Amino acid sequence: MRRTALLASAALLAGLLPWATAQAADDPPPVPVDRFEGEVPFASQPAEGIFTWGGDTDDPPALRLDARTDAPEGAEVLTGTYDISGYGGFTHDYAAAGPAHDWSAHRGIRFWWDGQDNGGKIAFEIKDGGANGEASELWTASFTDDFTGWKQIEIPFGDFAYRTDYQPVGGIDHVLGLTGMWGYAVTLPAGAKGRFAMDGVELYGRADQSLRASVTTDAAVHPVKEGGTARIEVALATTGSAPVDQPVTVRYETGGGSADPGKDYTPVSGTLTFPAGTASGTTRTVEVPTRKDGTAEPAETIPLKLTVTGAKGPAENPQIVIDAHGLPYLDTRLPVRKRVADLLRRMSVQEKAGQMTQAERGAVTAPGDIAGYALGSLLSGGGSTPTPNTPESWAKMIDAFQLRTRTTRYQIPLVYGVDAVHGHNNLSGATVMPHNIGIGATRDPRLAGRTGAVTAAEVRATGIPWDFAPCLCVSRDERWGRSYEAFGEDPALVESMETVVQGLQGRADGGDLDRGDKVLATAKHYLGDGGTGYGSSTTGTYTTDQGVTKVTREQLRDIHLAPFRTAVERGVGTVMPSYSSLDIAGDGKGAVRMHARGDMIDGVLKDRLGFDGFVVSDWNAIDQLPGDYAARVRTAVGAGVDMMMVPYSYKEFTTTLTDEVKAGRIGEDRLDDAVSRILTQKFRLGLFEHPYADTSGAAAIGSAAHRAVARRAAAESQVLLKNEGAVLPLRKSEKVYVAGSNADDIGNQSGGWTLTWQGSSGNITRGTTILQGMREAGGDVTYSKDASAPTDGYDAGVVVVGETPYAEGVGDVGNGHDLQLSPADKAAVDKVCAAMKCAVLVVSGRPQLIGDRLDGIDALVASWLPGTEGGGVADVLYGKRPFTGQLPVTWPRSEAQLPINVGDASYDPQFPYGWGLTTLTHTPRGGAAALRALTAAATAAERAGAGRTGRELVNRARLLVQQKVGTRITEAVAKPFADADHLLLTGRYAKAVEKLAEAYRAA
Repeated sequence: MRRTALLASAALLAGLLPWATAQAADDPPPVPVDRFEGEVPFASQPAEGIFTWGGDTDDPPALRLDARTDAPEGAEVLTGTYDISGYGGFTHDYAAAGPAHDWSAHRGIRFWWDGQDNGGKIAFEIKDGGANGEASELWTASFTDDFTGWKQIEIPFGDFAYRTDYQPVGGIDHVLGLTGMWGYAVTLPAGAKGRFAMDGVELYGRADQSLRASVTTDAAVHPVKEGGTARIEVALATTGSAPVDQPVTVRYETGGGSADPGKDYTPVSGTLTFPAGTASGTTRTVEVPTRKDGTAEPAETIPLKLTVTGAKGPAENPQIVIDAHGLPYLDTRLPVRKRVADLLRRMSVQEKAGQMTQAERGAVTAPGDIAGYALGSLLSGGGSTPTPNTPESWAKMIDAFQLRTRTTRYQIPLVYGVDAVHGHNNLSGATVMPHNIGIGATRDPRLAGRTGAVTAAEVRATGIPWDFAPCLCVSRDERWGRSYEAFGEDPALVESMETVVQGLQGRADGGDLDRGDKVLATAKHYLGDGGTGYGSSTTGTYTTDQGVTKVTREQLRDIHLAPFRTAVERGVGTVMPSYSSLDIAGDGKGAVRMHARGDMIDGVLKDRLGFDGFVVSDWNAIDQLPGDYAARVRTAVGAGVDMMMVPYSYKEFTTTLTDEVKAGRIGEDRLDDAVSRILTQKFRLGLFEHPYADTSGAAAIGSAAHRAVARRAAAESQVLLKNEGAVLPLRKSEKVYVAGSNADDIGNQSGGWTLTWQGSSGNITRGTTILQGMREAGGDVTYSKDASAPTDGYDAGVVVVGETPYAEGVGDVGNGHDLQLSPADKAAVDKVCAAMKCAVLVVSGRPQLIGDRLDGIDALVASWLPGTEGGGVADVLYGKRPFTGQLPVTWPRSEAQLPINVGDASYDPQFPYGWGLTTLTHTPRGGAAALRALTAAATAAERAGAGRTGRELVNRARLLVQQKVGTRITEAVAKPFADADHLLLTGRYAKAVEKLAEAYRAA
């Protein structure tokens, strides 16, 4: 049936399809966008076409054109099936080479949808302005599939809202212009399999001025001190900045709210007029005077009702807020504990429940929910960023969220959190440090502290006072997808790196937390996440992450608990439990999720270790507990979790927690304990006095000084595993052939948790790749990624290979990952190393199995994930700095050996824990006699408490052993060698040298 036939038979069609919408007599004829008759191909930019997309390979829907006799328009419809776990949908983009389309003459867009009555919410998005469909400004609306059969969905352009959770280019002018449109997109429901059919997308109706003109206010909330005057700017905005052709009036009136008119403020009312011809951007001001009565009071609200004629009104009426004043909790002269006690006794159960709730920023689509649910915290998950992703946008976004808290009675500020796990890694242009495994390889606690300090300064300068770092996991199996988040496999090494806590927070007593360059730190993931067994995970396709850790009580204490004991001593402000389960031999409980283990959270962490901060759950971890939702809330809160990270279910959690307390199933004393802990950290952070961003340090974000710290960390993290023939360091006079997938890829060398949760390959942020660093160092370098260029005439080759980014269980071995180099990397290594002396750099989050090629490789370097400063890698390659790094984990010979760790009874690795050759120009000389002398000196140093001297003596002995051993690493050498490094970290210097002497004799 052609469109003409459809329009000519409108009465008949209306009878068959009762939802059909009649066309007004003076409306222009509808303009087709998509008829799905094959006129628009399945294609993508830059051509015009329809294409699918999704969060991972399974998420894009399957589309096809089907001939159907019931097609509302034409003969064919677009049909599809989907099974989306993350996000997915399809797009129709106009050709990028052609001009954008003008939709401004129409009222809206409509289409036919074949309803399945599944209750799914479908987002419909249009693309406004910009260079093309993939670089346009996105505006979104939605409808619900709660009907059966064909229905025409009409969406007026006035119903579309600017997307605040994602914009590809950061927004253009934040005005829906409609004169430069590039197409539309449909986002399908996630979480259940489904099918759909769609037909006849078209523009309809006649535009009116209210679609081209709007009235806005400068802010939704206007705080004012008692006795002050609030000034609300009312602005006129038009599409394309054209003057209005009809007058716009705004009637305003104060009333309602918690403030008393005549007592707390002077009521005002009136009309603002924008005559025809008024230019876009013109403003008028409404003043609301408040009165001072000298009485201590909570905050009071004064809504300003706006009634707009001739234009679209604001999304919400502004509120004036008279700030809370005179109450003891606001008195900075009082001790924090007294301020907390005063505030706590004033709060309702609902307000306390709100403080225990943390939501994801993208979920708070109604900003009023921050005050409506009295939310205590917001966070940005990996990749959840403002648009554009700049320091200014972060600060502006968070300040806007904080502004909403001003309308609550006690104006309790939000504490905003982010996963800055190796620098402010969500922020484009930030300084990205090596991941923790590389920091552990440096064996440099002072440097670890400096990386924490740089991270804290960059995070706080964007308005964020809380960092979900550091990870204090002790990684016991490199098949774990989070192993690079650990400082190493030895709890003593992890403890030594906890200087990062002071780098983030400052003094252990919390006295520095209100500084503009410090943040609240988080020790995670409590307890035992690094010990989960391979194959024990029940989360999706994960194999190791979120699995079960089976230990004795002694193993739990000595391996997994030890770093958290140190963190508590260092004053860490928050602790995050693990997703994983704990199965302690002999306790009779079996495997129990950590978020339910009150014996470990309340009993060990809070009571025995004396932790006085607050415990925050991991992302949606409550949903992994047994029972219905109320039972999960009771379990987690009862176990000692003080704040629940419930990114998209904050309403349900807050309501359920309130109901459970009122019903007596959760004691209010437990609520008070949790909220007092949260409030204590907010007071220590100075948020009550300074809730908004202090951006004075923003100029230092990504600065040369900060990058110098990251560059040094990258250099010190490089571990030289083999160096036959002294291939390294390179000389600048040498002609060097560079190859491999990770030589010139800043995304790969930064790894997961870089701008997005999983990270990505490519030029994703500002920095220096390893190849660029080598060129900047002055090297004579030729680059061929796949080693396809001729290899004749070179003095040395450098092949940079390894992994592509991943995070968490997505990176588990067995979940689409292994520990082998890719075929392309293997081919590059083979070709280059057969043609010339070569050095192979392995850029990865964990050891790679390279033993089958080791004999053909002259020099081997574990580069880990060095971050954005590839110049640090070049520094050691060219000898500007010596190689000094040591293995933070054992490098296995085969996957069959895993798990393999220092201290194992059977220990025969490719390279032992603690191994690391050096290119220092002055290295120790000597043999057994020298080792005996070093043992005596180490004994004296240990007795005298001379830690620095003791460490230097052990290090000299280690270098002596490595010189003798060379590449002949046997089990008899490896075991005492690895044990020695653990002994060194625990301060037993003499015993460490004795173990090294044992390795020396076995070599």
